[in-house]
Amino acid sequence: MENLIALLIAAPLLGAAVLLTGGRRLDAVGHWIGTLLAGASFVFGAILFADLLGKDAEHRTLTQHLWSWIPVEGFQADVTFRLDQLSMTFVLLITGVGSLIHLYSIGYMEHDERRRRFFGYLNLFLAAMLLLVLADNYLLLYVGWEGVGLASYLLIGFWQHKPSAATAAKKAFLVNRVGDMGLSIAIMLMFTTFGTFAFGPVLGSHEKPGLVTGASEATLTGIALMLLLAACGKSAQVPLQSWLGDAMEGPTPVSALIHAATMVTAGVYLIVRSANIFNLAPDAQLVVTVVGAVTLLFGAIVGCAKDDIKKALAGSTMSQIGYMVLAAGLGPIGYVFAIMHLVTHGFFKAGLFLGAGSVMHGMNDEVDMRKYGGLRKYMPVTFVTFGLGYLAIIGFPGLSGFFSKDKIIEAAFAKGGTEGWILGACALLGAAITAFYMTRVMLMTFFGEERWRRSETPSPAEPSVEPAAETHGEHAEPHPHESPRSMTIPMIVLAFGSVFAGGFFSIGDRFLHWLEPVTGHSHGDAPISAATVTAATVTVMVVGVTIAWLQYGRRPVPVVAPRGSLLTRAARRDLLQDDFNHVVLVRGGEHLTRSLVYVDHTLVDGVVNGTAASVGGLSGRMRKLQNGFARSYAVSMFGGAAILVAATLLMRAV
Repeated sequence: MENLIALLIAAPLLGAAVLLTGGRRLDAVGHWIGTLLAGASFVFGAILFADLLGKDAEHRTLTQHLWSWIPVEGFQADVTFRLDQLSMTFVLLITGVGSLIHLYSIGYMEHDERRRRFFGYLNLFLAAMLLLVLADNYLLLYVGWEGVGLASYLLIGFWQHKPSAATAAKKAFLVNRVGDMGLSIAIMLMFTTFGTFAFGPVLGSHEKPGLVTGASEATLTGIALMLLLAACGKSAQVPLQSWLGDAMEGPTPVSALIHAATMVTAGVYLIVRSANIFNLAPDAQLVVTVVGAVTLLFGAIVGCAKDDIKKALAGSTMSQIGYMVLAAGLGPIGYVFAIMHLVTHGFFKAGLFLGAGSVMHGMNDEVDMRKYGGLRKYMPVTFVTFGLGYLAIIGFPGLSGFFSKDKIIEAAFAKGGTEGWILGACALLGAAITAFYMTRVMLMTFFGEERWRRSETPSPAEPSVEPAAETHGEHAEPHPHESPRSMTIPMIVLAFGSVFAGGFFSIGDRFLHWLEPVTGHSHGDAPISAATVTAATVTVMVVGVTIAWLQYGRRPVPVVAPRGSLLTRAARRDLLQDDFNHVVLVRGGEHLTRSLVYVDHTLVDGVVNGTAASVGGLSGRMRKLQNGFARSYAVSMFGGAAILVAATLLMRAV
């Protein structure tokens, strides 16, 4: 069975190679080739999953060595794959959701003349993401990490004829490069400290830690913080979160694939995979929890103010990944729940993004929710599947999000002490805000008056004036309609996951027992009971839904957004994150560069040029002494002798 591991990556990689180099003769079938190879990877994953289930929990680790990548004495790096419970979970999520998104894209990208290339990029992304989670050492993981960055750049900027898409792709690439530097520094520190990159020797297991036990806490803290920086870049966590909202400029399937189920979860995978490093670096763990708590609130607040349906969901993604990072920072108490929420989030967030794409498909690519309304009767399948995803993400009892998010809030309180109370309170507040902004999205899109009708009956006192139409497709006025089956079937499958996945995982703590051999688990000492936490979570969810209904359900939604409060205006601008980056990073970088250039010109160049001028001037003066006249040389000799005689007499006198 080990030989199948490489096929997981080879199938989509082959698809990328064929579709990106095959030329226009594959345009008619390229989308089917990409989808079938993505599906083949899922089949291989399912076969390997069945094989792992047939083994004892302690023996559910398969490795496949292909070749020695860098066979240098003292610097050994191999192309070896590792399949255990953690990587298997990601394999099924990546290939399963990825295959559904490929199928969805067949209908969504039907009229795009570059559809073959789009599917090639999708296959390339799957291959890179699978390499990331299957790598058996950090250096090979880095290759997959960079491959994901490249593929995301190509997908976000796929419609590069739009300046906004090209700019968003560059922004995502540059912000992620900052995080990538953290990963490269962490790998360098690992090699200088442990002499190897391999997971086994470095990390060991949660029962038998590896070489990390021999390193100082300061070194491990430095490595952990650099890993966290890398995670912040890929998972859009504060302070490297600014790229995620702009990345919605890419096609909607890209948003579902990269920003719901795969790329943004890479940072969570990195932290959980490196659990033994973080377990021995408590200061770094504290920073992880702070980053997660701040980001879950940051993203939730941003999501409340967005009228663009995809950007509202992007803020939601940022917030939900914040929950996962918070759980991962809690240590053994929260590792399993971080991954559990990651999987359930993959179902309901991918379904929500695909639902948003379905709405856009029927609304001439309109993204402004203020121009929606009353769409439930025109798009019944989209309404039901999107609605189930909505109920899952707000934590409605019995659905997936209820089980996974509730466990994270419990784990936060179980941390104990002041830290536990603060983190638990932040998680509860985030749950309330999530219920508010997602109810807002639901009401503005599927309920209320049909604001997309552009012609209105004028009042008798007003002249009949047709408002200027903002065309987004063939028609000035949208004609809502349900999407084709190639788009609705993946939405239905994801809706089933949104409803049942959390409960299935929670029966008998089966997901906990599945991951425990890799991540370990500790119950902690909760200051309040699980039942109390559940009651509080449901209560804040009801409060959030009620406030949203009072504001957007009982009264008409204006087509033009009101000016709003200071906080609302700031949230519309992503809480001024771009302004902060411009002032601190762009202008700060300019001033730092100018200062360094000034120091280089005045100090470094001054010393070098001054030394050269001094030597040149001295040599010019000394050259005048060599004039070729015997009398000048005789005088020099006489003077030198006189100086020697004088010095000798002086020394004797002393």
